[in-house]
Amino acid sequence: MRIAVEEAIHTARCVDPDPDLPPLFEGAQSDPVERYFEATAACTPEDRARAVRDAIHEVELAGQNAAGIFSTESSVEAILNSRGVFASHAETMARFSITAMAEDSSGWAKASAPHRGAFDPVALARRAVRKAVESRAPREIEPGRYTVVLEPPAVLDLVGQMFGDFSGTAVHDMRSFLTGRTGERLFGENIHITDDVFHPLQAGAPFDGEGVPRTRLNLVMAGAPGELAWCRSAAARAGVAPTGHGFPLPNEIGEAPANVVVQGGTSSIDQMIASTARGILVTRLWYIREVDPYEKIMTGMTRDGTFLIEDGKLVCGLRNFRFNQSLIEMLNNVEDMSPEERSSGEEAPDMVVPAMKVRDFQFTEVTRF
Repeated sequence: MRIAVEEAIHTARCVDPDPDLPPLFEGAQSDPVERYFEATAACTPEDRARAVRDAIHEVELAGQNAAGIFSTESSVEAILNSRGVFASHAETMARFSITAMAEDSSGWAKASAPHRGAFDPVALARRAVRKAVESRAPREIEPGRYTVVLEPPAVLDLVGQMFGDFSGTAVHDMRSFLTGRTGERLFGENIHITDDVFHPLQAGAPFDGEGVPRTRLNLVMAGAPGELAWCRSAAARAGVAPTGHGFPLPNEIGEAPANVVVQGGTSSIDQMIASTARGILVTRLWYIREVDPYEKIMTGMTRDGTFLIEDGKLVCGLRNFRFNQSLIEMLNNVEDMSPEERSSGEEAPDMVVPAMKVRDFQFTEVTRF
């Protein structure tokens, strides 16, 4: 530790002064959150192996192959400085993901939670198996604009691409789609989004990379973007209070929301399907990339369970699609939502989101698988 401190002092003396760097934080301590569970911390390799064995058994019973992960971890984060900050947070996390693969189809399911008992690996395996079974012998239909029912992981990975823009630094640097749009209603009036570290389904420390307590943010209210995340340096530049969303220094990003909660509705996925005359059910999305940063147009592909809906019923599996879709347009076209839930994907951090029924979602081509 002594060597590390000496190297840090030497490095600091070699760097030119940063005029935007504020003094070390000196302020109130954050309220604690309980996210450490002994049941997760005590989970052994043998415990995980037994759960994986049981999950694989479900897949093999269906004549399919399985791949996935099961991890558990415990961690302690602490921030101390010479101006009196002493913030610490202990947390556990369990993650399970499984893909069930058949000859011409696949299914997928994933979950994460601080408490190991919050999800059932066997139930997740059965969900993945069902997706693979029901999507076998996929048909190919023409790309175009369709009503889609996006399951929570698909919503998370797509909508999650925009929250780095809810940053005071990003707006100041003119790299946010919110630049020049302050006060506009960009989304549908049914869209309400907060950043809330104290939400019971969230995870993470109640303080940021400088020890500043996190505050709850109203990111979007009735479709209108509202509050931004602010680190201390960006807040000082703008003359506002920091919100506790800064990253550890030094960094070039500044800050971003860390505990996103998208308010949902009251419908189930089955009810959204039943109310759809013709559309597509999407289990998840992947390989998502930004096409237009100002209109927030994203491209990517469907994967592991894409289904045709006709007359309120799932008819068959479909060949996967590539999409090109503006998130601004998409969040103006949300017709229905399920209750929000903690969800895990592959392209964005875990969030609390609902499933969404969205009209006029744009698929541009059929993929090769």
